[in-house]
Parts: sequence; C-alpha cells; structure tokens
Amino acid sequence: MERVLKEEQRRGGEELSGRWTVGGGVADVYGEDRATEDQLVTPWTVSVASGYNLLRDPRHNKGLAFTEKERDVHYLRGLLPPTILSQHLQEKKFMHSLRQYNLPLHKYMSMMELEERNERLFYKLLIDNVEELLPIVYTPTVGEACQKYGSIFRHSQGLYISLNEKGKILEVLKNWPERTIQVIVVTDGERILGLGDLGCQGMGIPVGKLALYTALGGVRPSACLPITIDVGTNNEHLLNDEFYIGLKQKRATGKEYYDFLHEFMSAVKQNYGEKVLVQFEDFANHNAFELLSKYRTTHLVFNDDIQGTASVVLAGLIASLKLLGGTLADHKFLFFGAGEAGTGIAELIALEMSKQANVSVDETRKKIWLVDSKGLIVNSRKESLQHFKKPWAHEHEPVSNLLDAVKAIKPTSLIGTSGVGKTFTKEVVEAMASFNEKPLIMALSNPTSQSECSAEEAYTWTKGRAIFASGSPFDPVEFNGKTFVPGQANNSYIFPGLGFGLVISGAIRVHNDMLLTA
Repeated sequence: MERVLKEEQRRGGEELSGRWTVGGGVADVYGEDRATEDQLVTPWTVSVASGYNLLRDPRHNKGLAFTEKERDVHYLRGLLPPTILSQHLQEKKFMHSLRQYNLPLHKYMSMMELEERNERLFYKLLIDNVEELLPIVYTPTVGEACQKYGSIFRHSQGLYISLNEKGKILEVLKNWPERTIQVIVVTDGERILGLGDLGCQGMGIPVGKLALYTALGGVRPSACLPITIDVGTNNEHLLNDEFYIGLKQKRATGKEYYDFLHEFMSAVKQNYGEKVLVQFEDFANHNAFELLSKYRTTHLVFNDDIQGTASVVLAGLIASLKLLGGTLADHKFLFFGAGEAGTGIAELIALEMSKQANVSVDETRKKIWLVDSKGLIVNSRKESLQHFKKPWAHEHEPVSNLLDAVKAIKPTSLIGTSGVGKTFTKEVVEAMASFNEKPLIMALSNPTSQSECSAEEAYTWTKGRAIFASGSPFDPVEFNGKTFVPGQANNSYIFPGLGFGLVISGAIRVHNDMLLTA
C-alpha cells in the first residue's frame, strides 16, 4: 500500500510540475503555442557556446564588441584583433561604409551579408536608420534584388519548398532549426511587386518583410520564417538562365497546385500549432483570392497585398480628409487596376463607409469605380468578369480607357494599383485637376519604375494642388518656391504592427475589424 501511495504522489507531483510554471502561470498544457513534443531535433542543431564557432553564429556574434571578460570566457583570445569596438561604433563604421556605395543593390547585398554574420548589429542599424535603410531592404531595391537573386545568391535565408518535396512538406518544415515559429511569410513568386513572375527568386520578398516584422514590429528574428513555394515559373528568361536557382519547368496549376498548397497549410498547422501567423505575399490574383477565401476560416492568415495594402490606403484616405474636408461617403473613388490590391482597398473603403454611415456595403460600393485592362467595370461586362470584380460592376455605358473614365466618373480620388508605370499621364492628371480643387492621387504600384506617375509629375501637372502618395518613396519636390513632401502609402506601416498584435493577443483568426482598427 505504501508503495502505491508513493507512486501516486510521484505522479501527482509530475502532473503539477508539468502544468504550473515557476512564476505561477499555467504552462502550455495543450501544446498550442509550440511544436509537437515528439518533433526530432535535427542533428546539426547545436548550442554554440564558445570559440571559433561563436564568431560564425550570426545570432550571437558581436564582432569586435566582445569585452575582455567575454573573450576569456568564450575562448576568443587570438581569434579577434585586440581592440574593442562598441556596437555604437560598429554601427557608425558600417553606415559610413554603406554610404560609399553608389548603387542601391550593392547596399542591399552589404546589408544581407551583415545579417548573415552579425544579426544584432543588422537590426540595430535598421531600427536606428529606418528611413534611410527601408528603401534598401524593402521596396524599391528588393525588387531589383529579386530579379538578380540567382546571381547574388550567397546563403539560404529561409525554406524553399518545391514540387520535389510533394508528400514530404512536414519533414521539410522540421528541417528548419527553430521550433517556435510565430510568423511565416510565404510567396510562390508569381507576382513579385509589379515585376511579374520571378519564380523561386521571389524569396527576397519574405526575407525583407520579416526583417521589418522585427525592426518595426518587435517580433523576435528566431520566431520568423521566410518560405518560398516553388511550383515552377512561366518566365522564359529565367527558364533559360543558367544561374536560376528554382525549378526549371512551367508552373503547376489547377488541382496539382491547390493540393500542394493544401499540404503546405496542413503541415504548417501540424508543426507550429493553431496560432502561427501565415502572411500570403505576392501570389497572382487568381490564386491569392482563392487561398485567402479557403484558409481564412481555418488558419491565422492574411494577404498583405489584399488586406495590408487596403489598411494603409484607407489610413491615407482618412488622413487626407483633413485637407479635403467631409467624410469618406462624400467622395468618389476611381481605381486603375482591379486585382488583389485594387479590389482589396475598395472593399475596405466600402466597409468603413458602411460602418460610418450605417448603410449597407452594397450601397457604399456605388461610390467606388474600377478600371481594368479592358476599361471601366460596368454591368454589361458582368458575365465575363472574374468573381472578385463582379461586386464593382455598376450601371454605366462602356468606357474603354482611363482618361475617358476619369472624365465620365469625375472622381475626387484616383488610385493606381495597376503595376504598370507611367499610366497616370499628363492628360489624366490635368483632367483630375480640372474638376477638383485638391485632387487626391495615389500612385501605389511598386517598385518606383512601375509607379503610375512620379511625385514631381503629380505636383507639376496640378500646379501644386495635388495631394499625393506613392507605394515606393519619392524625394521632396520643389515647385513655385514651395517644398512638397510626398506621402508613402506603404504596407510597412501596417503589417509589422498587425502581425505583432495578432501574435501577442493569441488570436487564431484575422477579422475585418482588426484591419479597420489598424
């Protein structure tokens, strides 16, 4: 009997110690916040403690900032020059060196090399010099980096999951050394910025986005995982490029594609739990809407191109009301581009107007018009429209081009999400200025080369009356003795904070109210 009692006490003690933490909080009893306990640790995952290996571990390497005591404790004597440089001096030295480069791509490569050897210094630089470095690690420079990713590839910065891993995606996820992942940014590379299909080379986008999750949102770097899904590419230039790093085959489509993505989404949930955030990035229109619709009710997901862009543009529109006056419902919006970004922004504007005016979304959509490659979206085209465009088909005679649409609709706001540069011509902008005292013009396509118009063009053609914002940054413009500082409607104002909020709140789904609040 005594033996049985002791056994019960032992079991009870184990149950108690396993359930309660030292600080009195409840432990992760159901394993919701971490990977499964039976997950094998990869044999090459080691605890780096000292010596030469420490200097090769970007997460713990401090370079010349190691103190005399640390050099003794970690067996670094002789492995470093004798001088000690504080992180502050290292930052000053690196920024001086970085500014010697003339080409933004060289600055990008230098920053990526720094991240690979001294992660702390990389994020210190990015946080302290965000205005200067944001265009380097993010748009517009990241676009060029993706185009040349095969040539500048030095070191793998995330997971590449190709069709070769079909049926083994869970095993591939377990190859990643970190077990506690909170945020995944994933792309299939089919629509990188406004540059089109860059296939496997789209990895630069998840890497850049997650750098901002840390620098701007505060998510730990080790909790971030960039992933590229490689299902092939339809870019002939890449298929014929001997340095291309992805699968050299045409893109998988239809059932094969969606089955592969479903295996990926299921494996992510199985490996990392219910609360891991998956951000879809730069998927083509036809897949982006389908994936968001399919997984938004079963996973913690959002699409930055549809929802993140919508949030930041809505914020810009609300801010512009201080200059324009009135409410959102008092204005009329015309979009050039009816893909992910255009329809996503339009829907969130309609939701906000509905909330403010207490009327139906169907009613507020009537204030919003869209132009696609075939002209104004109207009822007579409804049968041939893709499903995500149909809510925006209104009663109007067909209009074949943007200029005629501007003259017919007379919008107060013109928003470009086309991915096609120089489409806000002088005639279009002057037409906007002819019936608006302060025309609101948003040229949102990235990178800078794909912007619908430049800041200088918008201010010059409206004689300084435009309220202007762009997706990529433009320098201040001097006009008639006055300096105009263009706004930047960039997703980086939204997704890092939104993602961090989702992580720390323990949310398991993303709702529209969260986007409106953001």
